[in-house]
Amino acid sequence: MMMRINFKTLVLLLVVGVLSSMFTSWNNCSNSFFIKNANWRPHFQYKDHPANEVGFQEIDCLINHQRTVSCRKDDDEIFIPFSFLQEYFGIFGKIVVNDDVERFEWSHSNVKISDRRGKYDSRGVFMTFENYNVEVRDRVKCISGTHGVPISTQWNSQGYYYPTQIAQFGLSHYSKNLSEPEPVRKIFEDADSVKSQWVVPTGSIMNRVYDSKVASYVIKYATPEMSAGITLKLDHFSKLMLSLDLCIQSNSSMAVELQMREKKETYFLHYIANNVILTTHKNHIYYGIGQVHNHWKHLTRDLMVDLQKGLILIEKTKRKLTRSKIKIVRLVLRGSGSVDNVTLSTSEHMEQFYDAAHWFVENQNVTSGGWPNAVERNVCPGMAKLEPGWYSAMGQGHAISVLSRAYYRSGDEQYLQAAVRGLRPFRLTSSNGGVAAYFMDKYVWYEEYPTTPSSFILNGFIYSLIGLYDLKSIASGKDAEEARQLFDNGMISLKNMLTLFDTGSGTTYDLRHVTLRTAPNLARWDYHLTHINQLLSLSTIDSDPIFPTTLKRWIDYTNGIKAPHN
Repeated sequence: MMMRINFKTLVLLLVVGVLSSMFTSWNNCSNSFFIKNANWRPHFQYKDHPANEVGFQEIDCLINHQRTVSCRKDDDEIFIPFSFLQEYFGIFGKIVVNDDVERFEWSHSNVKISDRRGKYDSRGVFMTFENYNVEVRDRVKCISGTHGVPISTQWNSQGYYYPTQIAQFGLSHYSKNLSEPEPVRKIFEDADSVKSQWVVPTGSIMNRVYDSKVASYVIKYATPEMSAGITLKLDHFSKLMLSLDLCIQSNSSMAVELQMREKKETYFLHYIANNVILTTHKNHIYYGIGQVHNHWKHLTRDLMVDLQKGLILIEKTKRKLTRSKIKIVRLVLRGSGSVDNVTLSTSEHMEQFYDAAHWFVENQNVTSGGWPNAVERNVCPGMAKLEPGWYSAMGQGHAISVLSRAYYRSGDEQYLQAAVRGLRPFRLTSSNGGVAAYFMDKYVWYEEYPTTPSSFILNGFIYSLIGLYDLKSIASGKDAEEARQLFDNGMISLKNMLTLFDTGSGTTYDLRHVTLRTAPNLARWDYHLTHINQLLSLSTIDSDPIFPTTLKRWIDYTNGIKAPHN
């Protein structure tokens, strides 16, 4: 009997608090909101009291005169199934077992606020991007064989280069390089100090010769048409980053044979001298590496990512792969060309970072200073469509963050010059081909999407500010001064407009409820977390009290603590 009283007391205390918050929130719910009936059964029972003897009885709960949910009644207390609460209020919960003891864990949001590691550093990790894995996102078709950067399918299924995504790819690898252990590398062939035993079939030739263009010994090879190819046995696990230097003729290719350890499935990744993005045939996956006829190309490929993206095309579904269960069987050379520095490693973050930085140098409109988006974009009804060629302040800011770090690490002026040119769109209004808009004709705002009317997206604006801060911190002279002025003007706007995005229980993604006079566009919890992380970074470089006070509220919202009501 004592066990039952303790149990009821515990449950009653929990439910009183839950129902008080729940019914307050119900008053604000739309009358048109409809959810299917939930079927609920108790997830628990005491050993001495089976569920049907605890004292609960069935009772219907009528929710806002629209929906009936099967509940439980115990004396004067009502127990509502969590499956209903979860769907109705967008909360999160699950049963966890620790030391054979079950416990139900409930949270208002699904975000975790990361601990900051000191002042934001324009030369260091970019915010929390060491946790980003851009290349495995569903909206990434693959990593381009010609440029080594992501090809996006976010707004066009055929695939295109999206500057914002490419910059995030570069920034994530730069950050991982600083936060992860040094990569483990194994060189299999450098034609000089490290030489491997290649299998050269009859009719094929392979020699190690000195190449004056690269001032190094290289492997020069040729195989007849329809040949099985010259092969190098690798039999290697875990190190799935392949890097090498390649110089091949237009009819040539390199292939990597992979085997899945459990099912013994075999797949071939082909890297061919053309501009195809990605194609497959049975268990063969093809990536074009561009027209590399008679000139050297350094190739860095994450073999697991290349396999994963190919399997999606082959199987029409995404299969979860584990690096430790993929075996690299052999390397195959066909056609004619030269190869050098064949290496497998656990990671090559800086090479991937520089692939992104180089893309921004090669693909900038040097007149406007922008990196154009090649697809049309419909942000929302009521706003004019963005035609291909539009610029994004977020893309510009991210690119500047990449280029600033590339200049800092390499000292190569081409990166600094491209970053400085990237400031030009910030000086022009969106109606004149730039990214600047003005709120109430007073506060400048750098638009992620330069819409008409303006959308005033918060996270894209702050990312652009961080890019400006990075350049002003790393450049010098008039270049740093120009970036500083743009940054300072933007910070004035942010401090005066920040609370416009505060709903009292979360944040809004933009200000369309102001410019379009529509319902607020509430930020998902992952975007709310982005807003928090951005303010955490800004608060380390600007002492204005609006940042810590706003952060306190916004972090509280993730724990279900709302602003006071009248």
